[in-house]
Amino acid sequence: MADIKAADVKALREQTGAGMMDAKAALIEAEGDSDRAVELLRVKGQASAAKRSDRGTSEGVVASYIHANKKVGALVEVQCETDFVARNEDFAEFAYEVAMHVAAASPAHVSKEEIPEETVAAERRVFEEKAKEEGKPDNIIEKIVDGQVAKWAKDIVLLEQEHVNADKHDSKTIEQLREELAAKVGENVVISRFSCFRIGE
Repeated sequence: MADIKAADVKALREQTGAGMMDAKAALIEAEGDSDRAVELLRVKGQASAAKRSDRGTSEGVVASYIHANKKVGALVEVQCETDFVARNEDFAEFAYEVAMHVAAASPAHVSKEEIPEETVAAERRVFEEKAKEEGKPDNIIEKIVDGQVAKWAKDIVLLEQEHVNADKHDSKTIEQLREELAAKVGENVVISRFSCFRIGE
């Protein structure tokens, strides 16, 4: 068995945000290979993501982004479970990147669940009428409308949108980036709210 030093455990915790026992166990399983230990922690984190989503989030940060022209800016509240993760560099970077995206993309809601049901129903009716006017067969109208509603939601829902800096984030959505961070730090990560400010609006 590899000799696991306290300094190695500390370094792994700082890199991943994992708990002390989890970090030590990962290093033991990886026989002291820190890169392998990081991968093990990520796999473990992804496997327990569903369990984490039910856990409370009372810590976190409010991140801000102001464009260079000083005419647009955004505030975003991102929550986590512990102060340790709230101080994690990756967590802070994620919050900043989300704030930058909000300033650029101006979403209306954090998640699809926040869209009022009557708003979704109204949009569906519009898409249905359009499909009928275009002479689409009745048996495929519902499928067409489902696709159009999904596209419409992507335009207004933060978690559904690809990050505006597609090259940096490999065209991943905000939700995919959130899931990756949650797996890495081993905690539930929640984007709870945001505000965007534009001069004259």
